[in-house]
Amino acid sequence: MTQLHKIIATQEHEKHATHTGTQMHALLAKIHFSTNGPYNTDTSEIARKIKQTPDLAELFSAQSKTEVPIAGTINGRFISRRIDRLLIDHATKTIKILDYKTDTNPDLRKNAYIAQINEYAQLLRAIYPTYTIFGYILWTHNFLLENIHVKTV
Repeated sequence: MTQLHKIIATQEHEKHATHTGTQMHALLAKIHFSTNGPYNTDTSEIARKIKQTPDLAELFSAQSKTEVPIAGTINGRFISRRIDRLLIDHATKTIKILDYKTDTNPDLRKNAYIAQINEYAQLLRAIYPTYTIFGYILWTHNFLLENIHVKTV
């Protein structure tokens, strides 16, 4: 394979991965569970997978929010982000952050993803200093929910 073919193949792979990730995010953003089941039946296969994992299903409850913008300053640097899914429970003073990742090899960028969740947590901690914060990654290629240790600052 020539160098040009390698470059084109890499670009096509990245384009496909980006498209797949965008589609998955859009589908997951539509899912919210009520006591009677999912609000959106167009995503029933994905909803079924989510319902099979109780910890994950909770993050898709009607109380959760999707694509939540958050901004603030960390170490003198302004940061603006968007949280894939956020669940704030004021009664128990807990916050759960969920980030969707479509990577088929989680180890490649895992440290960057953990840092991203910790940034979210740090920004949220400035708003909710007495709340306990939990972070999760949903690996969408196998619907594995991974608990991420959130740093306490």
